[in-house]
Amino acid sequence: MTTPRTADELGAPLGAEELKEATSAIVANIEQVIEGKTAIVRLALAVLLAEGHLLIEDVPGVGKTKLAKALARSIDCSVRRIQFTPDLLPSDVTGVSVYNQENHDFEFKPGAVFANLVVGDEINRASPKTQSALLECMEERQVTVDGTTYYLQTPFMVIATQNPIEMEGTYPLPEAQRDRFTARLAMGYPAPGAELAMLDHHGASDPLDELRAVTDANMIRRLIHTVRQVFVADTIKQYAVDLVTATREAPDLRLGASPRSTLQLLRTARAVAALEGRDFVLPDDLQALAVPVLAHRLIPTAEAQLARRTTDAIVSDILHKLQIPTSDQHNTRRR
Repeated sequence: MTTPRTADELGAPLGAEELKEATSAIVANIEQVIEGKTAIVRLALAVLLAEGHLLIEDVPGVGKTKLAKALARSIDCSVRRIQFTPDLLPSDVTGVSVYNQENHDFEFKPGAVFANLVVGDEINRASPKTQSALLECMEERQVTVDGTTYYLQTPFMVIATQNPIEMEGTYPLPEAQRDRFTARLAMGYPAPGAELAMLDHHGASDPLDELRAVTDANMIRRLIHTVRQVFVADTIKQYAVDLVTATREAPDLRLGASPRSTLQLLRTARAVAALEGRDFVLPDDLQALAVPVLAHRLIPTAEAQLARRTTDAIVSDILHKLQIPTSDQHNTRRR
């Protein structure tokens, strides 16, 4: 049984140039497969460095699974893929204890979740019982089977894809499951130029087959440690709290964002700031992340649904109404 890694075991934090070199290599590597989606690729990397989990939701065929696989293959670490289907069992995800006749004792056989990067394809095609198998490991980074707790490795990230729930054979993710995903992304259709380039690069072969790792798990751990050091001023923390509180008070929402979302919003903002070469968080970071980090956790009222008000639009409205911090202390390092 492994034990959780402490901050000291993550390795020494990186300098600004080392971080830029490592992250730029990962982004460039993924973009060999994903054409014209730099912002989405960088946000996916930020979620990894924020020690979070990513939900990619869109219609079939726009590259959801390719993005997940490209990120996984860019890192030389353990990767497992789970194809979620209605007959998938929770033990297929977490593992199961099997009786060993040789030593007359039960032996634990780890499931697919025991990896650094777990790619869950079409997560909303599995039954709610199987979906719930991910709850403990995504939040506590551990799995409990038959009363024994097994800790997961660092880094650990679940990258799940799902089709819109209006499509046949899907089960909507419950609120507790959605709340454990740090961010939700939509790939969207590529621009005509990017789609034309895709025909040239993907027409004869799949670039994913040729993709090679450009970093390893140890470097990702050091990047995570570096992101943890990014400074967040009190004014920025208050802005995050005000933003999340506004979702709980919005008349168009019957379920606002949780305290977990506040933490994940700040952690992801730290990662975005680091990717931008800064050692402090700006209000702009929170504004850019508000929709992908908060919108999927919210539930609109029946009236808002009838008016076709999306949670993305509601969060955008909240951003426009909130006062932006103007203090110059947000870029002042602690002494």
